[in-house]
Amino acid sequence: MSKVKLSIIYYSSTGANYQMALAAKQAAEDAGAEVRLRKVQELAPQVAIDSNPAWKQYVEDSNDVQVASLDDLDWADAYLFGAPTRFGNVASQMKQFIDTTGPLWAQGKLSNKAVAAFTSAQNPHGGQESTLLALYNTFYHWGSIIVPPGYTDAAVFAAGGNPYGVSTSANGEPVSAAALDAVRYMTRRLVKVAGWIKAGQG
Repeated sequence: MSKVKLSIIYYSSTGANYQMALAAKQAAEDAGAEVRLRKVQELAPQVAIDSNPAWKQYVEDSNDVQVASLDDLDWADAYLFGAPTRFGNVASQMKQFIDTTGPLWAQGKLSNKAVAAFTSAQNPHGGQESTLLALYNTFYHWGSIIVPPGYTDAAVFAAGGNPYGVSTSANGEPVSAAALDAVRYMTRRLVKVAGWIKAGQG
């Protein structure tokens, strides 16, 4: 069977979701997947970015990451999305990208593909679960097959026990080792399930 093709599409401002996306990329490649790592287009003005040293640093650190396109969704067998929460909802940069997917959706090209998500917020109760569920509302419409981590591995519990996807509290510090382990586990699980789906379709 050919390799599972995974598109990791994320938005990050101060770097937490970028760290998780990098951990996911390595885990997927270790699991035998072909991976595209993509960031969505930044919409904030440069003056806002420059006013926050961590945001400015992340933008500089991620210069080599390509901006996501619809081709990255069409190409993939599976998707992993990552975005910080904004008032308990999906960051506008990610939402803007999602809102461009209508042409692929209308052709049925987003259906029957495995998908999972991760997120971050400044506070433990800052809307992490509701952001994941908001992302999943889109995936329901696409006809994608959601592959949450559930309570299927100790790594999920160690990272806070979010069964909907991986989440972390981002307060300017590096993402915890436990959260990164949970991202790696969820990514391996996503690749495995995507492989089952691909084999069944073949």
